[in-house]
Amino acid sequence: MQQINQQPGQPMQQPAISPNAITNRQTVTPGKRTILSVDLGRTSTKSCVSRNPSEVVFIPSNVAQLTVEKARGGGFESKNTDPLLDLWLEYRGNGYAVGQLAADFGANLFGGESSDNPSKVDNALIKIFACAGYFKLRGDVDVVLGLPFYSQEEFEREKEQIISLLTGPHVLTFRGEQVMIDIKHVRVMPEGYGSLIWCEAQGNKEMADFAELSVAIVDVGHQTTDFLTVDRFRFARGASQSEVFAMNKFYEEVASKIEGADSQSLYLLEAVHRVAGQRFYRPKGSTKPVNLDEIVPDLRRKFAQELSVRLVQWLPERVTDVVVTGGGGEFFWEDLQPLLKQAQLRAHLAQPARSANALGQYVYGEAQLAKR
Repeated sequence: MQQINQQPGQPMQQPAISPNAITNRQTVTPGKRTILSVDLGRTSTKSCVSRNPSEVVFIPSNVAQLTVEKARGGGFESKNTDPLLDLWLEYRGNGYAVGQLAADFGANLFGGESSDNPSKVDNALIKIFACAGYFKLRGDVDVVLGLPFYSQEEFEREKEQIISLLTGPHVLTFRGEQVMIDIKHVRVMPEGYGSLIWCEAQGNKEMADFAELSVAIVDVGHQTTDFLTVDRFRFARGASQSEVFAMNKFYEEVASKIEGADSQSLYLLEAVHRVAGQRFYRPKGSTKPVNLDEIVPDLRRKFAQELSVRLVQWLPERVTDVVVTGGGGEFFWEDLQPLLKQAQLRAHLAQPARSANALGQYVYGEAQLAKR
């Protein structure tokens, strides 16, 4: 299996992934090397150290930098408490809160800084440390992750930055316990690509043989919608792009209809994705929950129409199949599916849609270890 652009400073090659390597279900763990797959989502960081979908962890993307003393304030907590509600660490003299704890300290989903389009390299190291700490990783680790593909130049620049940032030994304190990890390899792929690998790895006879087709991947995330073209598992960098039009814009529209609502509230986001009849959200300071069933359906139809227009304008002529993925992809699936069918395209929803990128990245990491 050809590696996806691992070394910094080299021009991006078009990756070709062997279907045989993808569908081999045997887990390869030579020595004590661990594969940590991380999907740096803006709603949540999705991470796993196995192919088991039930073992993918979701950590809200909030990160707050604190004083060491403030971070250590959680030291009295029982170690039996759910770590996802109390993620804190120390690194190089600084303290950090991650996830719900960071949100409680006032950090937003973009790490506390206001920006229309912040880089996912920002706070990536702390998020990956939080994942490593949660999974109790020690020693040698390989990291596989994805970044948006705004352009080849920007992807190359950010890829080089994150490889330089992560590679090497690190000593940190995670929830009061010293942790030493040595990140040996960092592999970076365009966001969304992992979902195609995961779909192929399932060996689902109802799905097409993606290794023989030109496939479009539509990954609707929080910050970006990633439109990727993959020809016979070879990434077509000239026909792929990420757009800053995604679920965060939808959440802003929902919040604008509710007095006192915060478009980055984790509880608003959760309520939006509940099934009809259970979409209740109470803004801070309000005494009465709002029924989002009166807001979400109409906004979803309108938003899906705009998303569809962008998809049609981009969709390459040679594409025969479309893989829809991401939390937003699952959210808009019912609206997108008829459009794709009308265009006589075979549409596939990655399952589980929110975890597919992390799982596919892990499969890719397995195959890379098997080569060595």
